[in-house]
Amino acid sequence: RTSSHREAMFRNMVTSLFEHERIVTTEQRAKELRPIAEKMITLAKRGDLHARRQALSYIRSKEVVAKLFDEIKEQFTERNGGYTRIIRTGIRQGDAASMAIIELVGYEEDLGGETEES
Repeated sequence: RTSSHREAMFRNMVTSLFEHERIVTTEQRAKELRPIAEKMITLAKRGDLHARRQALSYIRSKEVVAKLFDEIKEQFTERNGGYTRIIRTGIRQGDAASMAIIELVGYEEDLGGETEES
């Protein structure tokens, strides 16, 4: 990949990560994406206008930046770093690339799973 292609790919991936709160990708891409996502969440926690504009310069979707600064930031007010989790999921059938899920910590609490009732 050219560096511009790489940059565009990570921009799209970080946008998708904040939009869906979890994405499936290759393990290597997930590892590269993590520091970018962590920086964006740190910007959101700062929360001032300059931070919002810096986030908008990287994440091109205004809706996703609004979600990051309003909803996602709230999940991490107590946490200093370590906002994302990478879970290895085995290898991809087509080319044997090792796959992983990268998600925001606390994602599982958003699931409406069955609760055990006595």
